Amino acid sequence: MGPVENQDLDLDPAGFDPAAMRKQYRSEIVTEDSFADEPMEQFARWFHEAVTSGLFEPNAMVVTTATPDGRPSSRTVLLKAFDARGFVFFTNYTSRKGMEIAANPYVSLLFPWHPIARQVIVSGTAARIGRDETAAYFRSRPHGSQLGAWASDQSSVIASREELDRRHADLLARYPENERVPVPPEWGGYRIAPEAMEFWQGHENRLHDRLRYVAEAEGGWRLERLCP
Repeated sequence: MGPVENQDLDLDPAGFDPAAMRKQYRSEIVTEDSFADEPMEQFARWFHEAVTSGLFEPNAMVVTTATPDGRPSSRTVLLKAFDARGFVFFTNYTSRKGMEIAANPYVSLLFPWHPIARQVIVSGTAARIGRDETAAYFRSRPHGSQLGAWASDQSSVIASREELDRRHADLLARYPENERVPVPPEWGGYRIAPEAMEFWQGHENRLHDRLRYVAEAEGGWRLERLCP
């Protein structure tokens, strides 16, 4: 099927106009003096507030990767750890994002905390974590999720949902509940080491606060304000 050429198609029969959808953000002004010296410390503060505010999956983040020639792709994954070194998530290394990271390690993360009118945007580089760290996390996953990591050749074409369910059922027969499941060799974690981190706070009249930490060549971080 080629591109759609008929611009008169009724793509919104219910009559919802996205151009008319807008919210007025009401929140306190964010100042540079209130921010931590280090971006990961500031992230910890905001992450704690996102968690305690009751957001659904506050650790959900959009991971954007790109091919060497600059073709991007994005998907939502779950943050599983963070510390002074960066942000960790887990995936299949042969997935689309895994293949793109292997060829181009530059990655962007986005934490879309819409209900509290906040976003955090991270730019940095991705690298695989150690197998011991991967194994420790894999052991903490529910049994069904461990089997799921084996059943899914992530990003590859599959004939049907039934085929995926059959793979999972076969694995369950091989590794019943409470039996140790080995870590898949092509499954593991990435750590994103940040080079820049932007903290976005929504405000009235679209006059948002945008404060960005940028890594200095000599070490340390520079905090700068961006126009909204």
